[in-house]
Amino acid sequence: MPAELPPLRDVIARHGLGARKSLGQHFLFDGNLTARIVRAAGDLKGVTVIEVGPGPGGLTRALLDSDATRVVAIEKDARCLDALAELAAHYPDRLRVVPGDALELDPAALAPAPRRIVANLPYNVATPLLLNWLRDAQAYQSLTLMFQAEVADRLLAEPRTKAYGRLSVITQWLCEVRRDFNVDKRAFTPPPKVMSTVITLTPRPQPLAAAAWADLERVTAAAFGQRRKMLRASLKGLDLDLAAAGIDGTRRAEELGVAEFCTLANALGAKQG
Repeated sequence: MPAELPPLRDVIARHGLGARKSLGQHFLFDGNLTARIVRAAGDLKGVTVIEVGPGPGGLTRALLDSDATRVVAIEKDARCLDALAELAAHYPDRLRVVPGDALELDPAALAPAPRRIVANLPYNVATPLLLNWLRDAQAYQSLTLMFQAEVADRLLAEPRTKAYGRLSVITQWLCEVRRDFNVDKRAFTPPPKVMSTVITLTPRPQPLAAAAWADLERVTAAAFGQRRKMLRASLKGLDLDLAAAGIDGTRRAEELGVAEFCTLANALGAKQG
């Protein structure tokens, strides 16, 4: 990155960019760490990278120092826009800053393919952001994201484990999920209360099994909403013929694999016509 770029701490001090809890902000200053996140995203040559919640631009600097064709940064906090504009001036035609709430924007509409998302996500909206993106997962080559470790564990969880749940099923239905590395809470300013984890999601060419999103959501919501109960009890409200679907009603939600949940979702879809 250009030598004339001022230290990130100086940028934050000059623009008064103290992290705000209400926005789920935790800033990264360590250039080695942000570079490691970029490396986890793989070869970015010819790719437009979308970053959500760049804040003062710590990870943005590392992305701009990569081979990415362009970086599109979506930032809700208006206080950060001037600092990001200064960064854009150092990288002419490489950084586009989009003011706005990422929950209300379609990242794929902001950048040409091939595209990837690389982001240190605001913790308070990380899960709804991911679920929004998964609805159009194949629009992205990959998503390299930092989550609270607990959320990352849920994304990666296997059946018969405590962390396995709705988020595990939906994510693994659409993507292959890889744990890249953990990040100590002391790496952030201010430090969060928990450790964080960087993971990479690679959309599958096709979902793991055929199913409709809405039906899969209903089935997993009912099953995991009463995860200690047998399926014949937790899914009673859906009035499914579990035996006809080849699912033993004495099993519990955490015992079913993703494909089996898809089988139940298809049974629900067929029942509804």
